[in-house]
Amino acid sequence: MAGFHHVEVWVADLGEAAAPWGWLLTRVGFDLDAEWTGGQSWAAGGAYLTLTTSPNLTDAVHDRRRAGVNHLAFSAGSPSAIDAIMADAAVHGWSPLYQDRYPHAGGAAHYAGWLENAAGFKVELVADERVARS
Repeated sequence: MAGFHHVEVWVADLGEAAAPWGWLLTRVGFDLDAEWTGGQSWAAGGAYLTLTTSPNLTDAVHDRRRAGVNHLAFSAGSPSAIDAIMADAAVHGWSPLYQDRYPHAGGAAHYAGWLENAAGFKVELVADERVARS
């Protein structure tokens, strides 16, 4: 069966990361599933995303442009749902990216929004293609 079982995102400071990530994950359909010292698990559709304090903070600056994962893309529902998330993002610790090309920075047939948090993590919010095309 194809699909992710889970994704683990290591953060420099869970205390700082929890509110912005929690807000975003809730908005795209995840529920807080578990918490422990230094970590949280968010579940949706049989998969989960874990936020965990990194054990290696010698170079605590995250740079999505280095080798590794550039961004996480979430199915975010209808174009209006993405518009609402994008409108609320700034007060929840996320800055919009590619605003001059929003919502089609990925091409004319791709309705999506891109955000980056203060730690430099980038996410993409993708509209359901069936809804975006209608």
